[in-house]
Amino acid sequence: MNRFIDSQTSDRNRSLLKKSKATTQRCVSATFLILALLLSIANATLGNWTSFRGNPQLTGVADSQLPDNPQLLWTFEAADMIESTAAIADGTVYVGALDGILYAIDAQTGEKQWTYQTNSSIKASPAIHDGVVYFGDGDGVFHAVDINTHEMKWQFSTEGEIISSANFAGDRVLFGSYDGFLYCLKRENGELVWKFETEGYVHGTPGVWTRSVSGSDKAANFVILTGCDSYLRIINIDDGTQTQQVDLGAYVGASPAISEDRVYCGTYGTEILGIALDTGEIAWRYRHPKRRFPFFASAALTEETVIIGGRDKMVHALSRETGEPIWTYTAKARIESSAVVVGTRVFLGTTRGLFMALDLKTGESVWQFETGSSIIASPSVSDGKIYIGTEDGILYCFG
Repeated sequence: MNRFIDSQTSDRNRSLLKKSKATTQRCVSATFLILALLLSIANATLGNWTSFRGNPQLTGVADSQLPDNPQLLWTFEAADMIESTAAIADGTVYVGALDGILYAIDAQTGEKQWTYQTNSSIKASPAIHDGVVYFGDGDGVFHAVDINTHEMKWQFSTEGEIISSANFAGDRVLFGSYDGFLYCLKRENGELVWKFETEGYVHGTPGVWTRSVSGSDKAANFVILTGCDSYLRIINIDDGTQTQQVDLGAYVGASPAISEDRVYCGTYGTEILGIALDTGEIAWRYRHPKRRFPFFASAALTEETVIIGGRDKMVHALSRETGEPIWTYTAKARIESSAVVVGTRVFLGTTRGLFMALDLKTGESVWQFETGSSIIASPSVSDGKIYIGTEDGILYCFG
């Protein structure tokens, strides 16, 4: 009798143990599924490239990695030249072309998802914030387009062509126009908060610099503007007042690259400059000893290095601290495409149509692709892929 009871008890225990194991397995599987979903969401967020240089400080550094030998995955053909840099958010690529169309393209397949038509050319690179894509056009109209509805959310008109891309600070959007003004609008409705008049075209994208307020735990936000009037300007985002002005000695078409309390840019006066924001002084100047050509591209920054291509057909890597040359690379064609740093490599294009990667430490060429058409646009990097547009209207995706 006791053996029979023990047998029943044992059977029940084995049954309970099986159920317990099954429940545990289901819980473990569910946990791993949740973790996988969270990781995929995190990676999608980290992989986004939502503005011209990848971040508000315009440093041109990607947080996504690329394979050692990127392969062409797809191409997309627009109806006219692509000079703007693509923006990528949540699996969709946004790029403008000189046909006046903003294209939304599936990042996986290269298929067109939707378009938005303007009345003029689009040279400004689109910028994305909270489900809205912002960009200006050749008629001086600044557009805010809802990504979900594909419709205009609002427009704002300036008196000159807009090539400057947008940047963001809190609830405000900032951009420049060829009418000589830097504009600050409310992101939600396009209402003008303030505008600041410079002494020339505003071609480059404004950078955003956050500075600690002395004796307080608060921080203040400033716009850093390098302009065609040869000045670097520091402007308070709250009220649009200028707090500092630095004479750069020459016209600047590039956007500022900002790190900590310094700004780096090339000029049409054949120099690359490192400017100290705390003092308003030029910390160092670099000029190649023999080749004297303008710099149009914006700089990319690592912790130690400034990388910038020039119309001297060279790529220059300089010490961020001193401006001393680390290496140079001769590209055999003008460079107006702004370099992007991805891991241990630097990617950029040339006006001869060569899309290339250089080793960050040595400057040696480690990868190349011939597009057959001039490259003015800068690369964008997202989710293990890199994108570049060309003047024959083709957007390339490698990964």
